[in-house]
Amino acid sequence: MCAPGCLEHVRDRLLSRRSLLAGAAAATAAGVAARPLAPAVAAERSFSRVVDLTHPLPPDFPTYFGTPQLEIEVLNSYDQHKFNMNKWTLVEHTGTHMDAPFHFSADGQSADAIPVERLVVPLAVVDIAARAEADADAQVTPDDLEAWEGRHGPLPAGCCVAMHSGWDRHVTGARFRNADGEGKMHFPGFHREAAQMLLERDVVGIAVDTLSLDFGPSADFAVHYAWLPTDRWGLECVAGLGALPATGATLVVGGPKIVGATGGPSRVLALV
Repeated sequence: MCAPGCLEHVRDRLLSRRSLLAGAAAATAAGVAARPLAPAVAAERSFSRVVDLTHPLPPDFPTYFGTPQLEIEVLNSYDQHKFNMNKWTLVEHTGTHMDAPFHFSADGQSADAIPVERLVVPLAVVDIAARAEADADAQVTPDDLEAWEGRHGPLPAGCCVAMHSGWDRHVTGARFRNADGEGKMHFPGFHREAAQMLLERDVVGIAVDTLSLDFGPSADFAVHYAWLPTDRWGLECVAGLGALPATGATLVVGGPKIVGATGGPSRVLALV
Protein backbone atom coordinates (compact mmCIF):
# COMPACT_ATOMS: atom_id res chain seq x y z
CA MET A 1 0.00 0.00 0.00
CA CYS A 2 1.03 3.62 -0.20
CA ALA A 3 3.70 4.68 2.29
CA PRO A 4 2.54 7.13 5.01
CA GLY A 5 1.88 10.50 3.46
CA CYS A 6 1.63 9.19 -0.14
CA LEU A 7 -2.10 9.70 -0.54
CA GLU A 8 -1.90 13.08 1.14
CA HIS A 9 0.84 14.03 -1.30
CA VAL A 10 -1.35 13.02 -4.25
CA ARG A 11 -4.27 14.98 -2.81
CA ASP A 12 -2.18 18.08 -2.20
CA ARG A 13 -0.70 18.01 -5.69
CA LEU A 14 -4.09 17.68 -7.31
CA LEU A 15 -5.78 20.31 -5.16
CA SER A 16 -2.93 22.76 -5.67
CA ARG A 17 -3.58 22.53 -9.42
CA ARG A 18 -7.35 22.90 -9.26
CA SER A 19 -7.03 26.28 -10.94
CA LEU A 20 -5.46 24.59 -13.97
CA LEU A 21 -8.76 22.83 -14.67
CA ALA A 22 -10.52 26.15 -15.00
CA GLY A 23 -7.62 27.46 -17.04
CA ALA A 24 -7.73 24.51 -19.42
CA ALA A 25 -11.47 24.94 -19.88
CA ALA A 26 -11.04 28.64 -20.59
CA ALA A 27 -8.24 27.95 -23.05
CA THR A 28 -10.40 25.43 -24.87
CA ALA A 29 -13.28 27.87 -25.04
CA ALA A 30 -11.00 30.61 -26.34
CA GLY A 31 -9.45 28.32 -28.95
CA VAL A 32 -10.94 25.20 -30.46
CA ALA A 33 -13.60 23.58 -28.31
CA ALA A 34 -13.39 19.89 -27.57
CA ARG A 35 -15.48 17.99 -30.09
CA PRO A 36 -18.41 16.28 -28.36
CA LEU A 37 -18.20 12.52 -28.45
CA ALA A 38 -20.52 10.98 -31.03
CA PRO A 39 -23.06 8.41 -29.86
CA ALA A 40 -21.40 5.01 -29.56
CA VAL A 41 -22.38 2.65 -32.36
CA ALA A 42 -21.48 -1.04 -32.38
CA ALA A 43 -19.55 -2.08 -35.47
CA GLU A 44 -18.89 -5.52 -36.91
CA ARG A 45 -15.32 -6.60 -36.18
CA SER A 46 -13.31 -9.77 -36.71
CA PHE A 47 -9.93 -10.90 -35.41
CA SER A 48 -7.48 -13.79 -35.64
CA ARG A 49 -5.36 -13.25 -32.51
CA VAL A 50 -5.53 -11.63 -29.10
CA VAL A 51 -2.64 -9.60 -27.66
CA ASP A 52 -2.55 -9.01 -23.91
CA LEU A 53 -1.53 -5.40 -23.26
CA THR A 54 -1.50 -5.84 -19.48
CA HIS A 55 1.56 -6.07 -17.24
CA PRO A 56 1.45 -8.62 -14.40
CA LEU A 57 0.91 -6.71 -11.15
CA PRO A 58 3.13 -7.67 -8.19
CA PRO A 59 3.25 -5.59 -4.99
CA ASP A 60 6.52 -3.95 -6.08
CA PHE A 61 5.23 -2.71 -9.45
CA PRO A 62 6.75 0.75 -10.10
CA THR A 63 4.52 3.71 -9.26
CA TYR A 64 4.40 7.40 -10.12
CA PHE A 65 5.27 8.48 -6.58
CA GLY A 66 7.84 5.73 -6.08
CA THR A 67 6.21 3.88 -3.19
CA PRO A 68 4.43 0.49 -3.35
CA GLN A 69 0.68 0.75 -3.92
CA LEU A 70 -0.40 -2.88 -3.61
CA GLU A 71 -0.42 -5.10 -0.53
CA ILE A 72 -1.68 -8.68 -0.62
CA GLU A 73 -2.72 -10.44 2.58
CA VAL A 74 -3.56 -14.15 2.57
CA LEU A 75 -6.89 -14.65 4.33
CA ASN A 76 -7.41 -18.32 3.52
CA SER A 77 -5.10 -20.98 2.11
CA TYR A 78 -5.99 -24.27 0.51
CA ASP A 79 -3.72 -26.23 2.87
CA GLN A 80 -5.54 -24.91 5.92
CA HIS A 81 -9.03 -24.01 4.73
CA LYS A 82 -9.45 -26.01 1.48
CA PHE A 83 -9.85 -22.77 -0.51
CA ASN A 84 -7.68 -19.77 -1.32
CA MET A 85 -8.64 -16.13 -0.77
CA ASN A 86 -6.61 -12.93 -0.47
CA LYS A 87 -7.28 -9.39 0.67
CA TRP A 88 -5.94 -6.58 -1.51
CA THR A 89 -5.04 -3.11 -0.28
CA LEU A 90 -4.63 -1.14 -3.47
CA VAL A 91 -4.25 2.41 -4.75
CA GLU A 92 -6.43 2.73 -7.85
CA HIS A 93 -3.70 3.99 -10.18
CA THR A 94 -1.36 1.00 -10.02
CA GLY A 95 -0.07 -1.28 -12.77
CA THR A 96 -1.75 -1.26 -16.17
CA HIS A 97 -4.69 0.92 -15.27
CA MET A 98 -7.43 3.28 -16.39
CA ASP A 99 -7.66 6.98 -15.66
CA ALA A 100 -11.40 7.71 -15.58
CA PRO A 101 -12.63 11.26 -16.30
CA PHE A 102 -13.38 11.72 -12.58
CA HIS A 103 -9.66 11.35 -11.79
CA PHE A 104 -8.93 14.93 -12.88
CA SER A 105 -12.32 16.63 -12.80
CA ALA A 106 -14.93 17.67 -10.27
CA ASP A 107 -17.86 15.81 -11.81
CA GLY A 108 -16.59 13.65 -14.68
CA GLN A 109 -17.59 10.04 -15.19
CA SER A 110 -16.28 7.59 -12.63
CA ALA A 111 -14.94 4.30 -13.97
CA ASP A 112 -18.21 2.45 -13.43
CA ALA A 113 -20.16 5.09 -15.39
CA ILE A 114 -18.18 4.90 -18.65
CA PRO A 115 -20.47 3.41 -21.32
CA VAL A 116 -19.26 -0.06 -22.20
CA GLU A 117 -19.50 0.83 -25.92
CA ARG A 118 -16.60 3.23 -25.32
CA LEU A 119 -14.42 0.45 -23.93
CA VAL A 120 -14.36 -1.68 -27.10
CA VAL A 121 -12.95 0.64 -29.74
CA PRO A 122 -10.62 0.88 -32.76
CA LEU A 123 -6.97 1.34 -31.83
CA ALA A 124 -4.46 3.65 -33.53
CA VAL A 125 -0.82 3.12 -32.48
CA VAL A 126 1.57 6.05 -32.88
CA ASP A 127 5.18 4.80 -32.82
CA ILE A 128 7.78 7.15 -31.31
CA ALA A 129 10.06 4.36 -30.04
CA ALA A 130 13.11 5.41 -32.07
CA ARG A 131 12.87 8.98 -30.82
CA ALA A 132 12.27 7.84 -27.23
CA GLU A 133 15.38 5.65 -27.39
CA ALA A 134 17.45 8.77 -28.02
CA ASP A 135 15.42 11.15 -25.82
CA ALA A 136 13.64 9.95 -22.68
CA ASP A 137 11.58 13.16 -22.69
CA ALA A 138 10.13 12.54 -26.17
CA GLN A 139 6.46 13.38 -26.62
CA VAL A 140 3.69 12.59 -29.11
CA THR A 141 3.19 15.85 -31.00
CA PRO A 142 0.67 17.12 -33.56
CA ASP A 143 3.33 16.39 -36.21
CA ASP A 144 3.29 12.71 -35.18
CA LEU A 145 -0.50 12.60 -35.47
CA GLU A 146 -0.47 14.29 -38.86
CA ALA A 147 2.22 11.89 -40.08
CA TRP A 148 0.13 8.93 -38.88
CA GLU A 149 -2.90 10.20 -40.76
CA GLY A 150 -0.76 10.87 -43.83
CA ARG A 151 0.18 7.18 -43.91
CA HIS A 152 -3.04 5.55 -42.69
CA GLY A 153 -5.86 8.00 -43.31
CA PRO A 154 -8.07 9.77 -40.76
CA LEU A 155 -8.14 8.42 -37.22
CA PRO A 156 -10.98 5.88 -36.88
CA ALA A 157 -14.18 7.23 -35.38
CA GLY A 158 -14.46 6.55 -31.66
CA CYS A 159 -10.89 5.25 -31.39
CA CYS A 160 -8.17 5.16 -28.77
CA VAL A 161 -4.80 6.64 -29.77
CA ALA A 162 -1.88 4.84 -28.11
CA MET A 163 1.73 5.99 -27.77
CA HIS A 164 4.24 3.20 -28.42
CA SER A 165 7.52 4.41 -26.98
CA GLY A 166 8.97 1.00 -26.13
CA TRP A 167 9.14 2.06 -22.47
CA ASP A 168 7.33 -1.09 -21.30
CA ARG A 169 10.59 -3.02 -21.63
CA HIS A 170 11.97 -1.03 -18.67
CA VAL A 171 9.15 -1.94 -16.29
CA THR A 172 11.25 -4.17 -14.03
CA GLY A 173 14.06 -1.64 -13.53
CA ALA A 174 14.77 1.86 -12.28
CA ARG A 175 14.63 3.29 -15.81
CA PHE A 176 10.84 2.94 -15.90
CA ARG A 177 10.55 5.90 -13.50
CA ASN A 178 13.95 7.21 -14.65
CA ALA A 179 14.33 9.73 -11.82
CA ASP A 180 17.34 12.03 -11.94
CA GLY A 181 19.40 13.28 -9.01
CA GLU A 182 16.75 15.84 -8.16
CA GLY A 183 13.92 13.33 -8.22
CA LYS A 184 12.48 14.54 -11.54
CA MET A 185 11.33 11.67 -13.76
CA HIS A 186 12.10 11.32 -17.46
CA PHE A 187 9.87 9.18 -19.68
CA PRO A 188 7.75 9.82 -22.80
CA GLY A 189 4.13 10.98 -22.94
CA PHE A 190 1.66 13.04 -24.92
CA HIS A 191 2.32 16.72 -25.60
CA ARG A 192 -0.51 19.00 -24.51
CA GLU A 193 -0.89 20.27 -28.10
CA ALA A 194 -1.38 16.71 -29.33
CA ALA A 195 -4.08 16.22 -26.70
CA GLN A 196 -5.77 19.43 -27.85
CA MET A 197 -5.62 18.22 -31.46
CA LEU A 198 -7.27 14.92 -30.48
CA LEU A 199 -10.01 16.79 -28.65
CA GLU A 200 -11.09 18.07 -32.05
CA ARG A 201 -11.55 14.49 -33.29
CA ASP A 202 -13.91 11.67 -32.40
CA VAL A 203 -11.33 10.03 -30.10
CA VAL A 204 -12.53 8.49 -26.83
CA GLY A 205 -9.23 7.51 -25.17
CA ILE A 206 -5.46 7.82 -25.17
CA ALA A 207 -2.98 5.24 -23.89
CA VAL A 208 0.70 5.20 -22.96
CA ASP A 209 3.28 2.54 -22.11
CA THR A 210 4.70 4.77 -19.36
CA LEU A 211 3.59 5.91 -15.90
CA SER A 212 1.67 8.98 -17.06
CA LEU A 213 -0.27 10.47 -19.95
CA ASP A 214 1.99 13.50 -19.44
CA PHE A 215 5.71 13.07 -20.02
CA GLY A 216 7.91 12.53 -16.97
CA PRO A 217 9.15 16.11 -16.35
CA SER A 218 5.63 17.55 -16.39
CA ALA A 219 4.85 19.59 -13.29
CA ASP A 220 1.29 20.59 -14.20
CA PHE A 221 -0.47 17.46 -15.56
CA ALA A 222 -1.53 19.55 -18.56
CA VAL A 223 -2.62 16.55 -20.65
CA HIS A 224 -4.61 15.04 -17.79
CA TYR A 225 -6.42 18.34 -17.18
CA ALA A 226 -7.13 18.92 -20.86
CA TRP A 227 -8.25 15.36 -21.66
CA LEU A 228 -10.05 13.73 -18.75
CA PRO A 229 -12.61 16.46 -17.90
CA THR A 230 -14.15 16.01 -21.38
CA ASP A 231 -15.42 12.53 -20.38
CA ARG A 232 -12.59 10.82 -22.22
CA TRP A 233 -10.43 8.18 -20.54
CA GLY A 234 -6.75 7.29 -20.46
CA LEU A 235 -4.68 4.14 -19.98
CA GLU A 236 -1.25 4.09 -18.36
CA CYS A 237 1.45 1.40 -18.08
CA VAL A 238 0.19 -0.45 -21.15
CA ALA A 239 2.37 -3.33 -22.38
CA GLY A 240 3.07 -4.91 -25.76
CA LEU A 241 2.09 -2.13 -28.15
CA GLY A 242 5.09 -3.02 -30.32
CA ALA A 243 3.33 -6.27 -31.28
CA LEU A 244 0.44 -4.40 -32.89
CA PRO A 245 -0.12 -2.85 -36.31
CA ALA A 246 -0.48 0.93 -36.53
CA THR A 247 -4.13 0.49 -37.42
CA GLY A 248 -6.72 -2.27 -37.66
CA ALA A 249 -6.73 -3.65 -34.10
CA THR A 250 -9.66 -3.39 -31.72
CA LEU A 251 -8.96 -2.42 -28.11
CA VAL A 252 -10.90 -4.06 -25.29
CA VAL A 253 -10.59 -2.27 -21.93
CA GLY A 254 -11.64 -4.38 -18.99
CA GLY A 255 -11.86 -1.41 -16.65
CA PRO A 256 -13.05 -1.57 -13.04
CA LYS A 257 -16.73 -1.20 -12.23
CA ILE A 258 -16.32 -0.08 -8.63
CA VAL A 259 -18.82 2.69 -7.91
CA GLY A 260 -17.13 6.07 -7.75
CA ALA A 261 -13.71 4.77 -8.85
CA THR A 262 -11.33 7.32 -10.35
CA GLY A 263 -9.81 4.47 -12.35
CA GLY A 264 -8.17 1.22 -11.49
CA PRO A 265 -6.13 -1.78 -12.65
CA SER A 266 -7.53 -3.06 -15.94
CA ARG A 267 -7.13 -6.08 -18.18
CA VAL A 268 -6.44 -4.56 -21.58
CA LEU A 269 -6.59 -6.67 -24.76
CA ALA A 270 -6.09 -6.01 -28.45
CA LEU A 271 -7.97 -8.04 -31.04
CA VAL A 272 -5.89 -8.17 -34.23
